[in-house]
Amino acid sequence: MSKFIMAQENARIISGEDKIFGINKKAQEMIASVGRDKVANATIGSLLDDSGNLVVLSSVVEVLKGLQPVDYAEYAPITGVPSFLQAAIKAVYMDHVPSCNIEAIATPGGTGAIHNTIQNYTKRGDTILTSDWYWSPYNTIAQEIERKLETYPLFDENFKFNHKGFSDKVRELLSREDRLVIIINTPAHNPTGYSLTLEDWDHVLALLKAEAEDKTKKIVLLVDAAYLDFAGDAKEFREFLPKLENLPDNLLPLIAYSMSKSFTLYGMRGGALICLSPNKAITDEFKMVNAFTNRGTWSNGTRCAMVALSRIFESKSLFDTVVSEREEALQLLLRRGTAFMKAAEKAGLVTCPFTLGFFAIVPCDQCDAVGEELQKDGIFTVPFGGRGLRVSVASISEEWCSILPAKMAAAIKKVNG
Repeated sequence: MSKFIMAQENARIISGEDKIFGINKKAQEMIASVGRDKVANATIGSLLDDSGNLVVLSSVVEVLKGLQPVDYAEYAPITGVPSFLQAAIKAVYMDHVPSCNIEAIATPGGTGAIHNTIQNYTKRGDTILTSDWYWSPYNTIAQEIERKLETYPLFDENFKFNHKGFSDKVRELLSREDRLVIIINTPAHNPTGYSLTLEDWDHVLALLKAEAEDKTKKIVLLVDAAYLDFAGDAKEFREFLPKLENLPDNLLPLIAYSMSKSFTLYGMRGGALICLSPNKAITDEFKMVNAFTNRGTWSNGTRCAMVALSRIFESKSLFDTVVSEREEALQLLLRRGTAFMKAAEKAGLVTCPFTLGFFAIVPCDQCDAVGEELQKDGIFTVPFGGRGLRVSVASISEEWCSILPAKMAAAIKKVNG
């Protein structure tokens, strides 16, 4: 019997309160009770300063303050404000101009881009592939539109990208289905902080090109680039992008772009889905089907977010100011990540490979029990997939990043022996 009264289950698994928000609520309650300085709330997926306040780029705020009523009150076009779409492509590619056809469509954040990809490039019942460490809304989105999510092991026994695991799973799925959407979250993968190397990309694309030789197969590679500007050197971590150009017609690269992190506009839901292909008919089709999906879901995106990004990219001096301020935020994150990893090494605490980003993963058994043990010391982390604890280095101070690893190692030892 269904557990629902009037609603329909529709093959979804709905378990009530979100785990991350539930643990965050407990952290906030402890902060109210004992004070912020005694609590490390490492659950939040936003960059906070050392006082626990959201880091917001003041230069972006000034752009928003300068908008006219028409810039936020008028409907945006279904596909997005044209100048925004060009700005989104520029935000991803910087000075590089792709040598193929390229189109973009506005979405509400990177989440909307992921939704549109799954909706338009798979059918009901199809399987989506991502790594075994993954951002949980991938599965939520897949379930919501009646798809399934399967995974490959992200790391091998040496904590390197698991090329064999990836290859085996891709071949398995393509042996039973004619379509496959693959989601790769890089650079600064959520939740591990790992970034695919250029060599990793060569292996991934060599496999997919080989599989695409069977023209009956349709492969879509979605790069979730939400943390593109918080992975380290901006140019270095964009070096993989030209590898996605001029792939076979039946191997389609898409890029999910988000304003949330890069421009600290989490709540304004600015994002875009970008498509590249040597075949203009494919990019034209991309524009058509995604416009239809936009209209049938959220209809229009948030116009003021689109106009704000457009204005930033129209003025070199303004853009340089935003980038300079963002660099300060990046350095804050870098100091925290470095402190955490150094302290982890000193404490003998095993972590997944970490480049940078908002999160790090500490693999451990009985992670729920370990998490509860840490809460006794005012440390709040997120049990992840029953296999480890996610730590948001973005939301805690450098001092806490230096303290946590030894505390976590002690808690793991106490719970698991």
